[in-house]
Amino acid sequence: MINDTLKEAESKMSKAVEVTREDFASIRTGRAHPAMFHKLTADYYGSPTPLQQLASFTVPEARVVIISPYDAGAMGAIERSIRDSDLGVNPTDDGKTIRVTFPELTEERRRDYIKLAKGKAEEGRVSVRNIRRTAKQALDKLEKDGEVGKDDVTGAEKRLDGLTKKHTDAIDDMLKHKEAELLEV
Repeated sequence: MINDTLKEAESKMSKAVEVTREDFASIRTGRAHPAMFHKLTADYYGSPTPLQQLASFTVPEARVVIISPYDAGAMGAIERSIRDSDLGVNPTDDGKTIRVTFPELTEERRRDYIKLAKGKAEEGRVSVRNIRRTAKQALDKLEKDGEVGKDDVTGAEKRLDGLTKKHTDAIDDMLKHKEAELLEV
């Protein structure tokens, strides 16, 4: 019972860290990369479709992304989706591909992105702590129902605290790397 609770908590914490990693990937840095478009969707024949399913992405230069739609009919929808996003870019198309050029980041914009990254990291840490609280409540319930002893629950709580620390530290490390990446000129 205790091991099941801890395994479930660790699995959920790992997912929370992964979501935070994906959120960090979508935050723009000085370099262009396809992950910036992961959260974007385009209206494709009446249904919102992720851009990764509609086109391929290549990065020929540090600040340029070339998007090649699989279906030429989706070109307008992809372009509209990028223009309406919070990336702050204006895509141009030549009939076959869409070219997205990212401007140099200003110092002020870099600071805004760092604030955004810190907010995403805090969301991730809060998520991990909420998972810890839920697991602790489950352990307390097991003890209260008499299914396990107090010593077992105390040991399990120490392991749970270790898992929580491991996952929050992973989020902190990702934040540190993202800040360094954003400040790099």
